[in-house]
Amino acid sequence: MTVTETDVPGARLVELERHADARGSLVELWQRDRYREAGLPARFAQDNLSFSKEGVLRGLHYQHPQAQGKLVSVLRGAVFDVAVDLRPSSPAFGEWTACRLSRRNARQLYVPKGCAHGFLALAGALVHYKCTARYAPDCERALAWDDPALSIKWPLAEVEGAPVLSEKDAAAPRLAEAPDEALPGRREDRPRAERMRSEEV
Repeated sequence: MTVTETDVPGARLVELERHADARGSLVELWQRDRYREAGLPARFAQDNLSFSKEGVLRGLHYQHPQAQGKLVSVLRGAVFDVAVDLRPSSPAFGEWTACRLSRRNARQLYVPKGCAHGFLALAGALVHYKCTARYAPDCERALAWDDPALSIKWPLAEVEGAPVLSEKDAAAPRLAEAPDEALPGRREDRPRAERMRSEEV
């Protein structure tokens, strides 16, 4: 496998090796020692599996204070996957990175603790993610997917009828509107990003 750093510190693109022959193919989704050697978590608390119809946009989601790191894979279909840095000590605070994940390209995105995560289903998508902490309903948070301060370049034009949102995601606050208790660190400790990077890898 190949691991590539992104503009968001700790968020990494993982490109897996696919073994194929006339019968089909095999991809190793996770192997503890190999991921540990690559600087990725070797322990996870739970696995999640979600299905999203084409055009569904989920996010931007995160947990605070019980933060989760997520290793995201797509088992069927394709998504535009996004991580947004919410860590006040990070030089990339308020910035985002994105990549396309699909069954065919056998890519993963690791979203570190302290980052929000979201995706747009470019086709009906079965998404698997390993989480470093258990789901905690009291810590569940969301930010507006279309916050102009983030300026995420969602490829909405590629999917007819997108975005399809839950009521909760449609009503999520912008980053500037989020209460202090919903974000890591104190507001005065958060740097203002002079430039919102937008890297699609």
